[in-house]
Amino acid sequence: MTGEETETIRLRSRKFRVEREADWQKLETLLDRALSRSAKALDSSELLELPRAYRSTLSALSVARETSLDKDLIGYLESLCTRAYFFIYGTRSTFQERVAQFFTRDWPRAVRSIWRETAMSAFITVISMFAAFMLTQSDPDWFYSFMPADLAGDRTPAASTESLRSGLYDSGDDTGLSVFAASLFTHNARIAIFAFALGFAFCVPTVLLLAYNGCVLGAFIALYAERGLGFELGGWLLIHGVTELFAIILAGAAGLKIGWTVISPGEATRLTAAAEAGKSASMVLAGVVVMLAIAGLLEGFGRQLITQDFIRYLIAAASAFVWGVYFYGRNFQVSVR
Repeated sequence: MTGEETETIRLRSRKFRVEREADWQKLETLLDRALSRSAKALDSSELLELPRAYRSTLSALSVARETSLDKDLIGYLESLCTRAYFFIYGTRSTFQERVAQFFTRDWPRAVRSIWRETAMSAFITVISMFAAFMLTQSDPDWFYSFMPADLAGDRTPAASTESLRSGLYDSGDDTGLSVFAASLFTHNARIAIFAFALGFAFCVPTVLLLAYNGCVLGAFIALYAERGLGFELGGWLLIHGVTELFAIILAGAAGLKIGWTVISPGEATRLTAAAEAGKSASMVLAGVVVMLAIAGLLEGFGRQLITQDFIRYLIAAASAFVWGVYFYGRNFQVSVR
């Protein structure tokens, strides 16, 4: 490019700037004030002026690119338009607003979107529980096949009925079912995390973990039911188990969602489809962590402080009602995929 051509471009750029620079400066001033403080720093007239100045600057950028004006001017306009775009169209919610949005919209919506996988996860858990229960009832030796020795402790078919009964109403010391409850919570939390994390392997590990967890629970219930303590154990388990087991079922459902997407990605590639499924599934898992924390509080305080079976069942029923309404009571529609 000759010196004369360069000078011509500079003159054109200078003239272009003189004609339109007022809008750019106005936009830059408004952005600096709003971004340094907040949108509340602008009055109503300035809020109306902001998108107009943005459109004018965007138009100027388009003209500058088409007429090949100097690069410095184009770079300045690109930077200014980018700032304006993210301010006008980007999200500016606070941390508190994002947390509120997660609990009021994002999490329930993510759970509703995997209702089929949730139903399958619950079915696998229940059918495994029932199978282990029936097998242990027919032959107590099956208990040792389903229940890990470190988790069972002294709660085995060899234990006396009275020791099993007394453990259901202990005061929360470091013996009896207090240690078992803490171990069971850790066990269930581990199952939930792995059921989600291993779902990508074509659902197989998730299904096996859900079935294994159901078998453990079924064998444990059979042990107490055989001694006539089924009702009492139900209250002890369900006061925190409604929340805890539902959390595991949801984690398993999230894993099944990812795994099934890998098996049948549709028109997208497996990697793309799995990444898309992982967005909603990870939202579910984030909520599962919250549910496990709530279950831990119910287990740690409710089980120790509340020893009446009726009240335990009442709390369990209230928990089931609250979770049901929270997830499925609002705008729940069954869609055909």
